[in-house]
Amino acid sequence: MNQILRSLSAAAAFSCLAALPLANTATAQEPVRGKQAGDLVLGLGVIGVLPDSGGRVDAIGGKPNASDSASPQLDLTWFATPNLSLNLIAATTRHDVHVNGSALGEVDLGRVWALPPTLTLQFHPFPQARVSPYVGAGINYTFFYSEGGRRTPPVEKVDVKNSWGWALNAGVDIEVAPRWAVNFDVKKLFLRPDVSVNSGAIGARADLDPWIVGAGVRYRF
Repeated sequence: MNQILRSLSAAAAFSCLAALPLANTATAQEPVRGKQAGDLVLGLGVIGVLPDSGGRVDAIGGKPNASDSASPQLDLTWFATPNLSLNLIAATTRHDVHVNGSALGEVDLGRVWALPPTLTLQFHPFPQARVSPYVGAGINYTFFYSEGGRRTPPVEKVDVKNSWGWALNAGVDIEVAPRWAVNFDVKKLFLRPDVSVNSGAIGARADLDPWIVGAGVRYRF
């Protein structure tokens, strides 16, 4: 967790430092352009994916748990109006998975990669402000792949099922030049995939419900 927060803090600091020359130019020479219908905005940053612990495990009991992770992220935003936009994120993260408090003690289920494309409809109440917050809600579909790694015997195979989920979103854009902005964003996913161990010998549901927190820079085309 501390490593995730350090990574995000470093990314936020880098984003702000990189934008300082643009910010000085913007405040000295350029009026605020704001957000306009038809804008297409590409973002690059870093995110931390912070799952909750919860769910159920059949037969042996216990609570599923997935580790925190960090990753670069691309996102694309299209503005239908100055106040309404659609945002799509793309990133992938690796998580260590285990079960706590089972009849067998702590059980290591190895690792899994997650690809959680998330589409949100965002509302921007102050689209013409230099500091422009937003809120949103949307839908997520997470692909889980490349399950592997070291596992506690007798676990031989783990399959985390792809899953739909809902998303809530809040963030802020800080315009530093007519085409550039610094972005800070938080999403809460409601994601609860089914898990199969040893080809269905043990079933489980992981209540991941992760927070996704990020910082980056955005360019408006």
